[in-house]
This record gives sequence, structure tokens and C-alpha cells, in this order.
Amino acid sequence: MPDTGYYANERGDVIAALPRPLGRVLDVGTGQGGTAPGLRAAGATEIVGIEVLPEPAARAAEVLDRVVVAPVEQALDEDLGTFDTILCLDVLEHLADAATVLERLRAIARPGGALSVSVPNARHYSLVRDLVFKGTFGYGDWGHRDRTHLRWFTPRDIRDTVAGAGWAVDEVAWPPLGRSAGLSRLTGGRSSEFLVAQVYVRAHNPA
Repeated sequence: MPDTGYYANERGDVIAALPRPLGRVLDVGTGQGGTAPGLRAAGATEIVGIEVLPEPAARAAEVLDRVVVAPVEQALDEDLGTFDTILCLDVLEHLADAATVLERLRAIARPGGALSVSVPNARHYSLVRDLVFKGTFGYGDWGHRDRTHLRWFTPRDIRDTVAGAGWAVDEVAWPPLGRSAGLSRLTGGRSSEFLVAQVYVRAHNPA
């Protein structure tokens, strides 16, 4: 199992990019509630979390207003109310039917409500490297190729999945490139998609 840091990720870069006001927030796969301080500081009026694992959920309950301990598909059967902001950070790759979950989340998003998604990038160069030169997909206990991942998304795939669930996609982005920024500049940005381990999608409910 990943260490506790895996469940306590603050995701400051994601929170900084969320449209304001945050209003009422749903954090799907909240872990230990690591996003809570940043969301509070950014003006969230209430934070509800969904977490399938009891131990991190118990910690999240100390910092969130409500935590539903259940698989997301089951949690969405409860009366959660409606939300201004919904986070699905490193969640969709663990789901058997991510598209249906996104549709159900849109049903509880207020008109204009924001969705922020992050997923591992299936176009990352390390995956191609391992397949071609090592002859293995290279599953691990956590991270980019966590063995609990059920599906994979390229930037195009996750954009199409979010849009196909009825959300209006505003942006497909990724974390700062860091040391790889030079290579991206040399290729006019065309290599960026192969250099980032995660992809972000920001969308809103057009209803």
C-alpha cells in the first residue's frame, strides 16, 4: 500500500487553478482530506468527501464537513445535495465505468459548476520505454502505474470521456514540466504530452 503521503496530497496546483468562488465542494477519492486546508483557504464554504478506504476516511472526517465511506458508485446513491466544485483527482483510473460516474456527478453539479480531473498520462515516455525496451508494462504498488488502475487515458481520451459525459471541457493541461521544460521548448511544445506523468482536465456543467 502507498505511504500516508499518497492519501494526504494537498494538490495546491490544482486548487490554485479552480474557478472562484469554490462554494460547496465534493472531493471524490478524498484520501485523508489533504486538499481541505487549501480548499478552505480558497474560500470553500463546505467540503464533502468520498473515500472507499476506512482508515484514510477517518482522518478526512477530522478536517472535512462530511465523509461518505463507500465506493463512489455507492456513495452517489446517497443524498449529497448539489455542488459548485467537484474534484476527481487520481480517481477515474480506478473505476470500472468512469464515464457513468462522470455523468452522475454532472447530475449533482449546479449549472456552471466546475469539475477538475487528474489522471495518469498513458502517453508518458516511460511507458513506451518499458514496453519497447523492457518488455513489461511495469505495474507497481503506487504511482503512475499503480496495479489497482483499471483503465488508462491519454490527454485526448480523458478530454473525450469528460465531454462525452455531458461536461463542457474548458482546458486540458498538465503540471509544470520542471527539468523537461527545455526539451519541450526545443520541440515547440510538441513533446510536452510525452513528458508529463499526469493530465488535468477542467470543465463545467453547461446545464
